[in-house]
Amino acid sequence: MEWCGDWPSDPGDEEILSYTRQEKCILVTLDKDFGELAIVKKIPHYGILRFVNMSIKKQSDICSRMVKKYGELLQAGGMVTVESNRVRIRPPEGFEPI
Repeated sequence: MEWCGDWPSDPGDEEILSYTRQEKCILVTLDKDFGELAIVKKIPHYGILRFVNMSIKKQSDICSRMVKKYGELLQAGGMVTVESNRVRIRPPEGFEPI
């Protein structure tokens, strides 16, 4: 796991999204801008898991469960948005689970 807050400077959202795809890392974020880049600009990615209005403790409790449950979808370029009362799933175009 890598936290981009440890990087010497902020390369910007597009570069972060590109880096996670290149490194085959699922991006875990609070920032909805990454989803917009993926949907509107169609920037390819290795999966985006976004938390909305959730404490750090709750995020850590849920994160591994979401990756286990939706890992295949995420790695195919899908997005999962987790809120306190629901989970929204956006599979990549043409995704068919095995």
